[in-house]
Amino acid sequence: QVQLVESGGGLVQAGGSLRLSCAASGIIFSFNVMGWYRQAPGQQRELVASISSGGRTNYADSVKDRFTISRDNAKNTVYLQMNDLKPDDTAIYYCNLDPARRNFWGQGTQVTVSS
Repeated sequence: QVQLVESGGGLVQAGGSLRLSCAASGIIFSFNVMGWYRQAPGQQRELVASISSGGRTNYADSVKDRFTISRDNAKNTVYLQMNDLKPDDTAIYYCNLDPARRNFWGQGTQVTVSS
């Protein structure tokens, strides 16, 4: 059974930073492309960053140069370092494979950025 457990969200002022973590189990983590997604109220879920098994990264334009995705294959964990946060970054953040698997969504972690 696959489990993806996100943590690290919170309330932060604009310009602040947060580091999200996602612990994976039930998959061969090191073989998979992992992604961080977010869903703001009333909007569709979107992919914000992904990282290949070899460490190649891709970012949405809206977060490029502010967010950094990384992974620790020994710990089956993927991270999202978020700097210079903006109110538009407010959302629930999820991790999943890239492309996402419908049955793998976890509870996510709420990130709220105040202005």
